[in-house]
Amino acid sequence: MCVSNRVVIDSAHYGKPVIHGTRLPVAVVVGSLAGGMSFAEIEHEYDITADDIRAALKFVMELAQQQSFHPLPVP
Repeated sequence: MCVSNRVVIDSAHYGKPVIHGTRLPVAVVVGSLAGGMSFAEIEHEYDITADDIRAALKFVMELAQQQSFHPLPVP
């Protein structure tokens, strides 16, 4: 399944979204950003482009928009 021209989901990667043409999970890209790595560091470390990084962020943003979150009651 092609989510975008840069993010794909298929059985070869156990259903995890990855950057097209790589085995790099979107979660690793977003986690690296959350951990403080810059776009340039991620591009160099994983041999992907800034557009790949933006596509990963867009994928996660769209996923978050589709979800509803409900706080659990405090006992």
